[in-house]
Amino acid sequence: MMAERCLSLAHTTILRWVQRFVPEFDKRWNRYAKPTGSARWVDEIYVKVRGEWVYLYRAVDPDGQTLDFRLSRRRNVAAAKAFLRKAMRSQATAPTSITLDSYAASHHAVRKLQGQGEVPKAAKLRSSKRRLST
Repeated sequence: MMAERCLSLAHTTILRWVQRFVPEFDKRWNRYAKPTGSARWVDEIYVKVRGEWVYLYRAVDPDGQTLDFRLSRRRNVAAAKAFLRKAMRSQATAPTSITLDSYAASHHAVRKLQGQGEVPKAAKLRSSKRRLST
């Protein structure tokens, strides 16, 4: 990017900029960042990305804000578990209720993760046929 602008920089210069400006960015960002609720809606949808069909897994909070997403070539228990693990790591609070679409693999993945202790056992698992808005 710097070469496009005819600038010659060492990688250490960029590292120093990151170390200097990231704390200020975090401070300003945290004013606008909202804590997520304790409920999660999770679904998957088949979408075309760069000419290839993939599954888009996404988690949404009660306000409609996307919490996390993952693209996967497959729609199975392993893909659902990978997404749920990623979504759980990215949030500070654990969900008290998880609403899934009616696909059985997603329900199976949540139950497996509850058994392994990665999803709280107290989290209510619900099913909804309603599609999340895109």
